[in-house]
Parts: sequence; structure tokens; C-alpha cells
Amino acid sequence: MFSAIVREFLLPLLVFLLLRSLLRSLFAALRPAPRAAQPQQAVQSGGVLKKDPVCGTYVSTTTAVTRTVDGELVYFCSRECAEKFRDAE
Repeated sequence: MFSAIVREFLLPLLVFLLLRSLLRSLFAALRPAPRAAQPQQAVQSGGVLKKDPVCGTYVSTTTAVTRTVDGELVYFCSRECAEKFRDAE
């Protein structure tokens, strides 16, 4: 009776678990490695919002890229926008 249970249920179950484990390790080796997480920059809250003259995005004065144009402080969301503004002048 016990040998019939082993033959009918336990042996196929063990074979199935072994095959599943082998297939998982094989496919895990084929899967690309995850990228390292990029460190996130801390974003400061607060400040007055100013409109970027290039893209129209509102940006906080505490985190904006600034340039002085004709004696006036101009706020940009990024260096790229500041360079585009400079090139357009």
C-alpha cells in the first residue's frame, strides 16, 4: 500500500519539483540582470513658482537654473532650456 502511494504520487511530485527547479534556474540565467537603481535627488519643497520662458514649465525658485538677462533674473527648469534661451538671443 505504501509503495503504491510512493509510486503513484510522491515520485511524480518529486520529478515535477526537480524539473521546475531546473527550468527556473535556466530561465533566470537567460533573463537580463536588473539595472542598479539610480540615486534619487532630494527635491526641496517651497519657494515661489516662476515660468520657464522656453518650455513654459513652472519651476520653484529654490530648484531652478538661473541666468541673469538684461539685469533680470530668469528661471529655467533645466540647463538645456537655459542653453536654448541663450542660443535664441
